[in-house]
Amino acid sequence: MEIENKGKHIIVIGAGLGGLAAACLFASQGYNVSVYEKNSTPGGKMQQLIKKGYRFDTGPSLFTMPFQLQKLFDLCGEKMESYLHYTDLEPLTRYFFQDDIIFDNYLDKQVNEREIDKFAPKSVDEYNNFLKRAEKLYNKTSQAFLFNPLYSLKDFRKLKYFDFLGIDAFSTVSQKVDKKISSPHLRQFFKRFTTYNGSSPYKAPATLNVIPHVELNQGGFYIRGGMYRIVESLLNLGIKLGVEFHYNQIVHQITVKREKVRGIVLKNGTHVKSDAVIANSDATDTILNLLAEGAISNSRKAKQQKIEPSCSGFVILMGCKKRWSQLRHHNVFFSKDYEKEFKEIFDEKHLPQDPTIYVANTSWSDPNDAPVNSSNLFVLVNAPYVYENQDWEELSERYSGFLIEELERRGLEGLEKAIEVFEIINPKDFLELYRSNRGSIYGTSSNDKFSAFMRPKNKLRGIQNLFLVGGSTHPGGGIPLVLQSAFNALELMKRSKT
Repeated sequence: MEIENKGKHIIVIGAGLGGLAAACLFASQGYNVSVYEKNSTPGGKMQQLIKKGYRFDTGPSLFTMPFQLQKLFDLCGEKMESYLHYTDLEPLTRYFFQDDIIFDNYLDKQVNEREIDKFAPKSVDEYNNFLKRAEKLYNKTSQAFLFNPLYSLKDFRKLKYFDFLGIDAFSTVSQKVDKKISSPHLRQFFKRFTTYNGSSPYKAPATLNVIPHVELNQGGFYIRGGMYRIVESLLNLGIKLGVEFHYNQIVHQITVKREKVRGIVLKNGTHVKSDAVIANSDATDTILNLLAEGAISNSRKAKQQKIEPSCSGFVILMGCKKRWSQLRHHNVFFSKDYEKEFKEIFDEKHLPQDPTIYVANTSWSDPNDAPVNSSNLFVLVNAPYVYENQDWEELSERYSGFLIEELERRGLEGLEKAIEVFEIINPKDFLELYRSNRGSIYGTSSNDKFSAFMRPKNKLRGIQNLFLVGGSTHPGGGIPLVLQSAFNALELMKRSKT
């Protein structure tokens, strides 16, 4: 394979996780790979900030399905352990409810049962049975949907009709959770996982109840030294494999002639020829803005434009010269009315008035992430995508003040006075920095029965040698699925050569 591909040039647009993974995989197959990145650093939305002794991960904060990253390193002829290490977190997450109940969620089944018994003794069996159901859902969907390119008839033959009927595609996450769980606290707990792909549990298909299995049965982990170590590791792997990286280079257009990719045009006018292009840019932006005029039909563009984006996020990074004993590594402060919160985000398209607030406090498990007796708080609230006349400068100032007051009300006393590092990332920043679809985090929402299965495929039909990777493509967002998009692209390239 290496001899056959020698001399063939592949361009990767974007050095996000999907682009880095694809660059490494294709370079390992003997291709000459060049990556063009709009920003000055690799990682896409997976960044880090280091300031005044505080270190923050600004993107994903949880590492799941480590076998996916292990597979990538194996295919590239390297050992993952030579590049990074990950560790368990106990508890995995601490949940704060507004009636003062605190739920420490552990991976250890017996410990977790004791925690649930404190506030919902009748729901211990319900919790365990729900996870067993989630595991069965995973077994039905993983090979058929997650690890399947779903591109050709060959792929769709793997779908079993009776399995499809059993994946809960015709009820919502919320409906299924309410049917199986009686505890109001655990109902809210299980509905939260839908936000991992930027969707509403009150609209998304109950198939997404597979997500708790991935985290709570298979395990959620943390990368020693920070999640950005994944980016650094793939960058180093790519360099070792001969990948060339070009930063501060904006791709203006993907050139297409006779329905075949010919290369790219940079914003400065430079033409770069290639045998194939792998776009780690947002799929909607790629289809609507990067493809040369006439490369695809207007009707296809219109169809893509109608797809609902996922939610975005409102992020505050706070370096605080104080520690709070009630905080753990991952913390979730729930809202009172979860359904209202999602209506505000997706239907009314404004920031929630009573938000669920996620706080990552990595200094709890890695003291090097903050000065002594200090905390590095990554605060995230689900937010609407960029819509009409939102003034994000004014909203950011007002809402950040509101969130600080809310966190103080919910137990983080003295927060405002303790802040010495303060940064905001809002939906407009996601749009401008990463050209994501209307500032969304996960590209496409899964807010209807079939959208979870209808994301843009990893090879664009009608154009030879144009591949799409990243969280806005099939099979979805999150580290393991983004890696899978790169595996799919390589598989589809191999098929196109046979």
